[in-house]
Amino acid sequence: MSASVLAALLVAGCTEGYAQPQAAGERPAIAGGETAAPPRPVDVKLASGDPRQSGGVIAAGGADAVYNYGPSVMLDRGQTRMWWCSQYGGAGPAGDDILYAQAQSMDGPFTAPGGGMPAAVFSGAPGQFDGMHTCDPSVLRVGSTYYLYYTGAAGDHALGNAIGLATSPDGVHWTRAAGGRPILGPSHDVHRANVYGAGQPSVVYLDGWFYLMFTDTTARAAGWNGAGQFVLRSRDPAFGSGVQALDVGGFVPVTSTSAPRARSVVDGFSADLMWVGALDAFVVAHETDAGTTLTFWTADFTEHPFQPVVIPGPWKEGPGLVRRADGHAPLSSADPCDRVPFDVVRATVIGGAGAPTELRHFGLDLLGARACAEPGRVAATFDGVTMPSPERTMDLVRAGGRVRIDRRAVAMTLAGELLEKAPPEVAVLPVTARLRSGAEAVQTPDRGFGLLLDDGRLWRVPDGGVVGNNGSSARAVTAAQWDGYPRGSSLGG
Repeated sequence: MSASVLAALLVAGCTEGYAQPQAAGERPAIAGGETAAPPRPVDVKLASGDPRQSGGVIAAGGADAVYNYGPSVMLDRGQTRMWWCSQYGGAGPAGDDILYAQAQSMDGPFTAPGGGMPAAVFSGAPGQFDGMHTCDPSVLRVGSTYYLYYTGAAGDHALGNAIGLATSPDGVHWTRAAGGRPILGPSHDVHRANVYGAGQPSVVYLDGWFYLMFTDTTARAAGWNGAGQFVLRSRDPAFGSGVQALDVGGFVPVTSTSAPRARSVVDGFSADLMWVGALDAFVVAHETDAGTTLTFWTADFTEHPFQPVVIPGPWKEGPGLVRRADGHAPLSSADPCDRVPFDVVRATVIGGAGAPTELRHFGLDLLGARACAEPGRVAATFDGVTMPSPERTMDLVRAGGRVRIDRRAVAMTLAGELLEKAPPEVAVLPVTARLRSGAEAVQTPDRGFGLLLDDGRLWRVPDGGVVGNNGSSARAVTAAQWDGYPRGSSLGG
């Protein structure tokens, strides 16, 4: 199994916090200008509550699937969807497969879409870099496209692991992207005893950027045993252009995904990444002695806003955070302004085959977020959430306001999360634009797709599927024509 060597080498430990992020939002104007941002308090401790765990195993492969680990868990338009690493002898070739199942809640039971045994939806491609193993899925939905980032290997060769990408219209039927080639491999900065290579991806979509966190045992900034988590970002989901790497001074442009890796964000293997709008922070979930440790970073990965928090309980392989489709934290159904739910699924035992299995759910809430303290915080907390408007349309929170959308299906495609009732706190946000059914749409090869809203501005959308769902037809324009439109934000995050 391509990742099992990492669990045995995991180093426990929490990075200590340095500073707390200020609330995202408005700065009061003084004497015609803006005040400087107040200093951020350091190492803030948040209270926790509502600890929870499933009563038993929530998902497992059928047939001869002797191991189950490395889950990617998505709350997607009313369903809890999960992809994880296992193996079916009949899936072919002989190696790791990615299974898929879904449930009505994160406590399962997870089954195939029509019921029954979870299906192997992605396996090795003989003759390619991932000819034997496909494992460690991280799945996003951006617009109408699902993106699967995964570890692939042609066999059990030293430094043979690399990261691949596949796309899908439904999360079940996948097509390899980037010509079937890996989008990221080992950097070869340093060769250590741990010859795993590069893999275990986790991806978040935020403000038009794909953030990719991953393991690379050859990285310069990895530990003695290869432990460490590294971050790249790009507006290209395949990371073929415009790549930036997280360095000691922040994100810097690099020429390729194999550039030297000078900074790790956490000392561990098999971690997961999530953006938490209510806390204005990234969270990295990684395993330590006591359970899953949540380590918090500001948006630029320069400071630790909160003290680490542990979700206790048994584990044998890294956690999968329960996330929205875009990789963001879901809202609390009980109190979205004060509570932030953190839930993980992780393998809890070593099975008869000597590999991790028995996926179970664990979680807790962090309290005291004060996420609706002022309009800027409300906008950050509910960004990417859609809900019914007073006009029998849908409101989508984007760019600090509400965009009113005629078609519910379009709003759901653009959103990371759906609420069936608008929270009263959202009323403080202005309605900034309206997307009418059949609105004019344009496209260019370099800029992608955009829709003209009734505010006269061009708003970018993730793909042509959104345009079609709106009853629009995209008209080809030049890059100069595209750039000539007054610009809105991105409707897709």
